[in-house]
Amino acid sequence: FCETQALGTHFLVRTCVDRLAGDGGHTIADEMSETTVQGTHRITIGKDDHADIELRYRRIQVLPPIGKQKRYPSLSLTILHARESGTPEGRPPIDWRLITDLPVTTPDEAIEKLDWYAQRWKIELFHKILKSGCRAEDARLRTAERLANLIAIFCILSWRLFWMTMINRAAPDASPRLILTDVEITLIDHLAASRRNEPPGRTLSDYLTQIARLGGYLARAHDPPPGNIVIWRGWSRLMDIKIGANVSRNICG
Repeated sequence: FCETQALGTHFLVRTCVDRLAGDGGHTIADEMSETTVQGTHRITIGKDDHADIELRYRRIQVLPPIGKQKRYPSLSLTILHARESGTPEGRPPIDWRLITDLPVTTPDEAIEKLDWYAQRWKIELFHKILKSGCRAEDARLRTAERLANLIAIFCILSWRLFWMTMINRAAPDASPRLILTDVEITLIDHLAASRRNEPPGRTLSDYLTQIARLGGYLARAHDPPPGNIVIWRGWSRLMDIKIGANVSRNICG
């Protein structure tokens, strides 16, 4: 938290630790238990489920752990608790305990911070592609400059794969040219034509399904849309085929 201030930036994190607050004789939970509900917010979970969230927020003086109080000062931070009212069936209630150095003085500002934090899973998926798909951590380059250049390329590739997965769910009927080049479309058409009873592709979803099938996606009638892993595997396979086709064409030419 102190490093964030030193860098001149901000943070919004979820916490599972009940930190010391005020004069050190009580905790954040003690102060938040005295805070009344200041607003409500309805969110959608999946396709058909909804949850009504009670919002509590308060500016609190937060102390560092006892063993680090000589190294770090106390900080004035905003505590935001968002807890689902009632007891839902089939899942635990939503209970987010967030800490930020940004101000939250209205329910709208609290909802804004919740929306920000809700993007976390997308960030984690991006990093999963970067680490597991591109295997950025396995790079053995010897200088920081070379490693930074490699990661920059991997970030572009990871973003593209993540975006392809998400746009397939948001706009499945869009044109495939939104995400693919003419060469890639032609190659996928040839691959689809080589399969028996395979209908020609027309939409973005048709082509991404073909890519996912190269990565092990079964494309059964009731299967959910392909995820990042099969898209990544399929894309890697497609690029291998594309490179192999170019090499063969150059040799024959």
